[in-house]
Amino acid sequence: MFDFSINEMLDMQKSLQDKYKGKWEKLSPEAGKHKLLWMIGEIGEVIDIVKKHGDIEASNDVELRKDLVEEMADVLMYYNDVMLCYGISADELKQAYTAKFEKNMTRW
Repeated sequence: MFDFSINEMLDMQKSLQDKYKGKWEKLSPEAGKHKLLWMIGEIGEVIDIVKKHGDIEASNDVELRKDLVEEMADVLMYYNDVMLCYGISADELKQAYTAKFEKNMTRW
């Protein structure tokens, strides 16, 4: 089975950033908040699909599902841009995610 890793996504985003250097805002901590705002906009597009068409149709209709997944990819692209802006590595994210998971497993 093929897994799509955070490192692969980060590398792809770095390639996009390199390709559009000078056209896109430079990655930096200051740009992080802008990327977060763009990501929220993309999340809104995901929500719009589900809101307009319903959970079941968005999940089962081939064309709607394609749109839903594409918008989710946009969310992840901005998410990875945010990680790059703040210099967050995949290993650092894994450590924080694992710690939060373990905390949540003992919460209730």
